[in-house]
Amino acid sequence: MTDTSKKDQLHQLIRANPFISQQELADELRLSRSAVAGHIAGLIRERRLLGRAYVLPDKRPVMCLGAANLDRKLRSLAPLRMGTSNPAGAEEVFGGVARNIAENLARLGVPAALLTALGDDAAGAALQEHAERAGIDTRGSLKLADAATGTYTAVLDEHGEMILALADMALYDRIGVDFLASRQPQRAAAALTVADLNLPLDSVAVLLADARAEAPPLIVVAVSQPKMARLPADLRGLRLLILNRGELETRVGRALPGQADLAAACAEVRAQGAQDVIVTCGGAGVFHTHGEALVWLAAHQVEVVDVTGAGDAFAAAVCWSLYQGGADLTLACRRGLKLAAMTLASSDTVSPLLAADLLDTIDESDPDAPQFPPQAPSKD
Repeated sequence: MTDTSKKDQLHQLIRANPFISQQELADELRLSRSAVAGHIAGLIRERRLLGRAYVLPDKRPVMCLGAANLDRKLRSLAPLRMGTSNPAGAEEVFGGVARNIAENLARLGVPAALLTALGDDAAGAALQEHAERAGIDTRGSLKLADAATGTYTAVLDEHGEMILALADMALYDRIGVDFLASRQPQRAAAALTVADLNLPLDSVAVLLADARAEAPPLIVVAVSQPKMARLPADLRGLRLLILNRGELETRVGRALPGQADLAAACAEVRAQGAQDVIVTCGGAGVFHTHGEALVWLAAHQVEVVDVTGAGDAFAAAVCWSLYQGGADLTLACRRGLKLAAMTLASSDTVSPLLAADLLDTIDESDPDAPQFPPQAPSKD
């Protein structure tokens, strides 16, 4: 067999597993380690690989870091009555903010990777298998023999609106600084990093430091008001922060009843180092920063089937836009609102209607573009 065919075989092996070791390549191709290193150097010179991590030019993923849970949804079959038993329907689905974003991206045709923590249990195995079937690269995730896979239990009213949620997610505290350091080559191979605030404070600080050092751009997605404490004071290096009104209120420590209040709070967060901020306000639409200004976009009117996953779908569409090289946050948010509406109208956490070309149809010429009123709605 010629050197050329060996090099091509090696290239195919790396395409199948970009983090395969040189020893594994040597064993598979029956070559010496030095011969493998020579072929890799040749592929790098030919720009068929990018650098030591064997990153393929057309396969740099969006790297999602954070939660992958087993979600339990309990939906009341009648108006809820406190202090007594209520008839309800129940289902279990795969969830978690980072996992949901990764699945939305994968189904939109973007290479998506997920670094999370899973228990060494049936739920963890099922989550990993489902992710791989959806096209999410979960290699490198932390598997813990002494912890159960994370769970999120949501209580929904008869209209599909969330009344209460309980999260058992202590295992994500194990995605610490040492773990991130051990996955540095994998993280450096990404085109974009998306982290949810289930990560510990110190880990988020490391991601921000990496982003300041010219690592892939970083997007942080908030998950709840209590976990805003995991967002460092210094946000330098942060490309984008996505959060809701309540989470922004927690960040700045005051109520934000109107658009002027939101604008002042976003300016404060930008002064802390964030390049841009998106504030989601449920049915009242979204706001995003545009330099010193704050832009409002109306939410789509849709019959809500289930709110679960809508915010993650919105975030995924924004990430999709940035991954494609778009810098227009208005367009990114309009895409996010479309994906969120599709998710709200579905009983699934990730809409089954997603397709690789779905967001390509939303552009600046869309005749249904929402208007920008001088004053946006002041309540969620």
